[in-house]
Amino acid sequence: MKQGKVYDSFQEATADIQDGATLVVGGFGLCGIPEKAIEAIQESGVKDLTVVSNNCGVDDFGLGLLLQTKQIKKMVSSYVGENKNFERQYLSGEIEVDLVPQGTLAERLRAGGAGIPGFYTPTGVGTPVAQGKEHKEFDGKMFILEEGIKGDFALVKAWKADKMGNLVFRKTSRNFNPVVATAGKITIAEVEELVEVGELDPNEIHTPGVYVQRVLVASDYEKRIERLTVREA
Repeated sequence: MKQGKVYDSFQEATADIQDGATLVVGGFGLCGIPEKAIEAIQESGVKDLTVVSNNCGVDDFGLGLLLQTKQIKKMVSSYVGENKNFERQYLSGEIEVDLVPQGTLAERLRAGGAGIPGFYTPTGVGTPVAQGKEHKEFDGKMFILEEGIKGDFALVKAWKADKMGNLVFRKTSRNFNPVVATAGKITIAEVEELVEVGELDPNEIHTPGVYVQRVLVASDYEKRIERLTVREA
């Protein structure tokens, strides 16, 4: 069941994600990832997905769950070094990988959400990143053309939302989530706290509800630490 934008089932909110869909997914490492939506997609068995996200989780958590079940056909990422499943599938040719410099990836998502088809950047000039891309000189410096990214669905994790879908992200989870939220035809936001319209301070809203079509609330988030480093006593 749903009321307006608010759904009470992740299965229902993700049910129209079809085979071959392109998903843009928020989070950085394991921080601010849409854990529950990813689990629902794994349960659905949808396959041949193209996933755009800064990284691909770890072997048994986050987007790594979709690698376990081989539901991802292509991954567009900046960093994939924490996932051995990813490494095995890439080396065996089971998954296609497009590695994108991190700042370029963020800007490609922002551009896609803003309706900008492409932009020029100096990042990657003279490296394999630039192969096959248009080059153009500005003020004596060479740039390459990068295209904006849009997804069929965007999956984000926020701290708070109101029932109109206005989102507030908490601390470092305000990383890729705001740009990802704008870059999907349908944006699904999962949150820890849902409030009534008017309860959020307008000055604290990071993503306006006009970008968000579906909102769900959950409370039992794992919030796993990706890599714990401590000093010896």
